[in-house]
Amino acid sequence: MAKRPVALHSVDEAEQIALQALHFLAEDGPRLGRFLSLTGIGPAELRASAGERRVLAAVLGHLLEDESLLLMFVGGSRIAPEHVGNAHRLLVGGEALGRGNWP
Repeated sequence: MAKRPVALHSVDEAEQIALQALHFLAEDGPRLGRFLSLTGIGPAELRASAGERRVLAAVLGHLLEDESLLLMFVGGSRIAPEHVGNAHRLLVGGEALGRGNWP
C-alpha cells in the first residue's frame, strides 16, 4: 500500500485535494446531485467556477459534514482524512493544523 503524505503545506496542495474530491463527487450522479442540492450551486455554475477557492472549499465542507462520504473519498485515495480538514481550512483562509496542534 502506498504511503500517505505526512503533511499539507500549501494552498496548492489543498486545491489538489479539493479537485480530487470534486472528481469523486462527479463520478456518481446521486452524490453530485446531493452536493448541488445542499449547496445551491447549479450545474452550469459548478462547471464555470470549479477551480475557484469558494467552490473547492464548499466541496470539502460537504465531505466534512458527512462522515460516511468522507470515508468513502479517503478510502479510494492516498489522502489522510485529517488532510481534508486541513485543506478546507486553508481554502477558507485559515492555517493548516499539523500534528500536535489540533484545537
